[in-house]
Amino acid sequence: MTPTEHQRRAYLEALGIDVWVPRDEADPVADLVDDDSAPEAMDWPQLRETVRSCTRCRLHESRTQTVFGVGSYDADWMIIGEAPGAEEDRRGEPFVGRAGKLLDQMLRAVGQQRDSVFIANILKCRPPNNRDPKPDEAAQCRGYLERQIELVKPKIILAVGRIAAQTLLGTDAPVGQLRGTLHYLGKTPLVVTYHPAYLLRSPTQKRKAWDDLCLASRVVAEAAA
Repeated sequence: MTPTEHQRRAYLEALGIDVWVPRDEADPVADLVDDDSAPEAMDWPQLRETVRSCTRCRLHESRTQTVFGVGSYDADWMIIGEAPGAEEDRRGEPFVGRAGKLLDQMLRAVGQQRDSVFIANILKCRPPNNRDPKPDEAAQCRGYLERQIELVKPKIILAVGRIAAQTLLGTDAPVGQLRGTLHYLGKTPLVVTYHPAYLLRSPTQKRKAWDDLCLASRVVAEAAA
């Protein structure tokens, strides 16, 4: 299946929602994954150790360490960003620095704490010079992220930034078109919002990000009702 077909299949226009293509129908790059290290049946310790020693793509050659994710393993909220930056690579934790502090503030505004959600990235290793993740890199990490989602079983996924949103939803639509609408990743509701780093550069967009958080909060509240 070509990438264009993959995106077309992933975006179910007739239903007005977005879902991932099932793994057995995904594009051929997924076949590059070593079946011996497939994460589908792994528990948290096994998954963490597999990620720590991962060499599936060339990013392992330049990383300081992998960035597995942090937070609660049974969180209602799962936050997914794009890839570790320099400080994340050094500390082994996603969303640190100024952008991380803003994300923490955004979560507190809707009654969440950093340790009550689960935070992860599309990639577990830092791309050189903080470049965008390449499609094959995202494909090699996809199984890890899918297993994290399966284990957490979140009531809402918050896709933070363009790369995360486009990769998860299999689309090239900009964040401005994707936000403000409830999407689905399989059966899990997903809301798209701006990356905190973008909000630091464009503070006038913070109101829209607040609206996105309110939408996510409503989804979680309705699921608990």
